[in-house]
Amino acid sequence: MGKVKPADVCDLKAKKKCCRKSTRCVRCPVVIHRMRKLDSAQLSKKQLGKALKKARAA
Repeated sequence: MGKVKPADVCDLKAKKKCCRKSTRCVRCPVVIHRMRKLDSAQLSKKQLGKALKKARAA
């Protein structure tokens, strides 16, 4: 799959089941939901990258 831009995470299709590992994958439903809750239009590219890291780590 390669690298995914943080702004494009909201448009990805989520996997059916969450892996629940300590670092979640990008296509995890939880990560996609957390990124959709953010207003990506208001955030810069750097802020989106940090938000994606936070969403995957939690």
